[in-house]
Amino acid sequence: MATVRTSIHGYWSSRFAFVLAAAGSAVGLGNIWKFPYMAGENGGGAFVLLYLICIALFGLPVMMSEVLLGRRGRSSPVNTMTTLAAEEKRSRVWRLLGLMGVLAGFLILSYYSVIAGWALAYVLETATGTFSGVSGEQAGEVFDNLISNPRRLLFWHSVFILLTMVVVIRGVNKGLETAVRILMPALFILIIIMIGYAMLHGDFLESLKFLFAPDFSKLSPEVVLKAMGQAFFSLSLGMGAIMMYGSYLPDDASIATTSFQVAIADTLIAILAGLAIFPIVLANGLEAGQGPGLIFNTLPLAFGQMTGGLIFGTLFFILLVFAAWTSAISLIEPAVAWLVEKFSISRFISSIICGLVAWTVGLGTVYSFNSWKKIDVFDGTILEGKSFFDLLDYLTSNIMLPLGGILICIFAAWLMSEKSRRDELKIKYEVAYKLWRFLARYLTPIGVVLIFLHVLGVLEKLNIT
Repeated sequence: MATVRTSIHGYWSSRFAFVLAAAGSAVGLGNIWKFPYMAGENGGGAFVLLYLICIALFGLPVMMSEVLLGRRGRSSPVNTMTTLAAEEKRSRVWRLLGLMGVLAGFLILSYYSVIAGWALAYVLETATGTFSGVSGEQAGEVFDNLISNPRRLLFWHSVFILLTMVVVIRGVNKGLETAVRILMPALFILIIIMIGYAMLHGDFLESLKFLFAPDFSKLSPEVVLKAMGQAFFSLSLGMGAIMMYGSYLPDDASIATTSFQVAIADTLIAILAGLAIFPIVLANGLEAGQGPGLIFNTLPLAFGQMTGGLIFGTLFFILLVFAAWTSAISLIEPAVAWLVEKFSISRFISSIICGLVAWTVGLGTVYSFNSWKKIDVFDGTILEGKSFFDLLDYLTSNIMLPLGGILICIFAAWLMSEKSRRDELKIKYEVAYKLWRFLARYLTPIGVVLIFLHVLGVLEKLNIT
């Protein structure tokens, strides 16, 4: 008989609510902001192919494992790992896995909020007609003026953190679930509308080639690492969010089915975002690998030229904010839940504390784009040239999230008993269960470890590569 535990924070009202919430966590800036510019910087189709492979071989097994742990523990990641380690008679050190997830989510939220603040600022810019009839150069100037002004960035960063805390305070059902039921379908519809515009007014055929015709000369272990990091980032893996959301999942919901649905939704939105953005990039002769500002330099061109662009542009950036909003809530929820459990304080107080800490750390990202831009505190090290923002992005996406994924798989597939795994997964087909166990036990951890060793230069020293 399965161990019965209850969550003091509440539950999703249904399996569909979990799928929407987890998709809301996954489908945010990671897909619409980060995926297109990552693909642009790393060879287009070659990166997309690697990304899809990483989702299937790494992302999905880790997601299932993380949801499994979350529902089994029914509490914050830190307390879930403490409880499960005791239940499986393992070392209490495993609680550090939960702590690392909470920390990773916190660090990501700190800079995620600043980027979401750009979207907030663009709601105002589009609504006031700033982009009507602009050229690519003019759109770039608007963006440069925004990120070079620390006061503006600080204001919008503060607004977004406040919006995030407002929803977190309201809890699982009244806050997040209510929002995602409306906002996620609306975001999907608007992206489809943007793709329709791109087909009519952009270089759509060339963008299809760019996204889906792999140039294998672009492949390298570094690109593989980036694709894997993006898979973890966009699925919200290894940062405590999915484990936390899994703790709210009803007992009768299939972990395998819901995880698959979330992964499909996440991947679909990422691809659709690329199809909406790159036709405009290529048609206007812009550089596909522009970096973090890609979506803020290219989409305004579409809104400035298309009929009804003022309305659609404003709505798009509003919904982009909401997509980022649902992701931000998932990033802060593990920390909020842990403080409530640890110190028996109210959800209101816990949310305020977490919000203030995330806001403070976010100041480093705010100044990375202006006042601190020319300061290289890592001069002479392997991190030379990286800003505070670059460092956080690199450490979380390329190190903490994959490392968390490895440890999640090791605990779920190796250290938990067979009975515990089967009790939670409830996979009907034996072949499907054995496939998950094989991927989670062997392929995912070994693949991630090999990539880490290459990045650290170990394989080269051993003449393996």
